[in-house]
Amino acid sequence: MVEAWYMDESADDPRRPHRAEPSRPVGLEQLRQLGVLYWKLDADKYENDPELEKIRKERNYSWMDIITICKDKLPNYEEKMRMFYEEHLHLDDEVRYVLDGSGYFDVRDREDKWIRISMEKGDLITLPAGIYHRFTLDEKNYVKAMRLFVGDPVWTAYTRPADHFEARGRYVAFLAQTA
Repeated sequence: MVEAWYMDESADDPRRPHRAEPSRPVGLEQLRQLGVLYWKLDADKYENDPELEKIRKERNYSWMDIITICKDKLPNYEEKMRMFYEEHLHLDDEVRYVLDGSGYFDVRDREDKWIRISMEKGDLITLPAGIYHRFTLDEKNYVKAMRLFVGDPVWTAYTRPADHFEARGRYVAFLAQTA
């Protein structure tokens, strides 16, 4: 199962776990209250997985590709890693399914504190449109992930502050309803 926790305030290497002391774990229900959805799947059968197909159909994830993030495979690796780790939001859900390797998604809670979500092989996550977040690899420096979209992919990230976007307003309203 996915593991998540509140982060410390250290500006040290973002690829480290950065667990707050004392430890403050975060459960799936708390993530759900932030609009973050999670499934554990068998990544070895992603090409013919009825569970993945069911999720894709139910959530209208019609487009997908696979990205490998490591120095040898991703052009402009250092620049892309800086970009992924800069706090931002998207106007659409961000959906990632880890097929191999591992990394971290960080999301903001209601009080604007960082929660780190450790992602590894078989983890499928949906971050809702409008949530401030960022991504980094862990110390293994490798992840292969499926990216899923409703319709054509939109890659635009809006760095914080981006509160004027309708997607952010809808997300803030969702948080108010689930409080």
